[in-house]
Amino acid sequence: MAWFTFYLLNLLWATAGTSTQTRSSCSVPPAQQPLVNSMQVLMENSVTHSTYPNPSVLIAMNLAGPYNLEAQKLLTHQLMATDTADMTVGQLALTIMALTSSCRDPGNKVSTLQRQMETWEPSSPNAEASSFYGPSLAILALCQKNPETTLPIAARFAKTLQANSSPFNVDTGAMVTLALTCMYNKIPVGSEEGYRTLFGQVLENTVENISKRIKNNGIIGDIYSTGLAMQALSVTPKQPNKEWNCKETMDVVLNEIKLGKFHNSMSIAQILPSLKGKTYLDVPYTSCSPDPEVHPTLPNHPTPVPTIASNITVKYTINNQLRGVELFFNFTIDVSVKSGSVLLVVLEEAQRKNSTFKFETTMTSWGPVVSSINNIAENVNHKTYWQFLSGKTPLNEGVADYIPFNHEHITANFTQY
Repeated sequence: MAWFTFYLLNLLWATAGTSTQTRSSCSVPPAQQPLVNSMQVLMENSVTHSTYPNPSVLIAMNLAGPYNLEAQKLLTHQLMATDTADMTVGQLALTIMALTSSCRDPGNKVSTLQRQMETWEPSSPNAEASSFYGPSLAILALCQKNPETTLPIAARFAKTLQANSSPFNVDTGAMVTLALTCMYNKIPVGSEEGYRTLFGQVLENTVENISKRIKNNGIIGDIYSTGLAMQALSVTPKQPNKEWNCKETMDVVLNEIKLGKFHNSMSIAQILPSLKGKTYLDVPYTSCSPDPEVHPTLPNHPTPVPTIASNITVKYTINNQLRGVELFFNFTIDVSVKSGSVLLVVLEEAQRKNSTFKFETTMTSWGPVVSSINNIAENVNHKTYWQFLSGKTPLNEGVADYIPFNHEHITANFTQY
């Protein structure tokens, strides 16, 4: 999905007794495995004492089998020490799943999440689809701990989804599928048959919607939503009418990895489980035996000859024309930076040249997100944010990941969703 949808998820944010194996037979060819290994190493190396403790990274690391045991240990301890008071239900659910994947007891976090979900309700009858992503994670985390007590919570959630008519979102649909597949597979013996019927109906509708977002080249939604969608389609008990060609999707994902699309640790965490034949339903069944640290097989690339980077010029515009905001403006500046610099460097250089372009960022699991430009800040209640575009096309990467090209016109537009 697009970068903004990922950011919204930050803002708003298994069969019984056996490990769940993906149903599709597609897998990473042996010759391509070093490519996937190097991507995992890149993700694991992002774990430091000073970086954002990302539970999604720990989940992916444990599902894949960690190479860097010190990174695994550090991230586990960081998440155990994290204050959960201000967490959304989605963040709390991810933390519980991450600790579970490291064979650690999440303690009272589970009961806290259950109490929050017992009173959860959407912000409005037609709330954005992305607002269901966190609660879907919560249902999944609770299902893996105690499906029987989660049953009425999941049923109410499923009925709320049925009544919602907002535009479909692939990432949310994928997480709904994983959560309700867990519930569908773990309905306690003797429970009302209505639960299975309800979960089955929502699953059938959701996977059908995911199937409709499969592009001709195999990408599902966009490249960054494909990983979760692969997990969902590989385990759902309700198959869509259109058969999914898993190998085609796998091939295009591997090609995108070669092109450098997955260099952000969070984007790697989303795609890695599918490449290793795992899904979030496998979280309770990860192995935590004290095996010696494994050294992965990595691609054998020749050492590049150092070159002197030339400069490029980027045209950068900041624009605010929203009604109800007193300070309207539209300013443009030409910025010269080294070729290969990320967009964040362009913003920093623009700010250095002209204080009108001053900006602030907020750290998220996806990296820094621009939260304010020229004293105009995003506002969740007003549904406003700073959207970045290349020409007229929204960027699908964040400012710390996107690399502008020479003479590109980047616009930061204050937008309402």
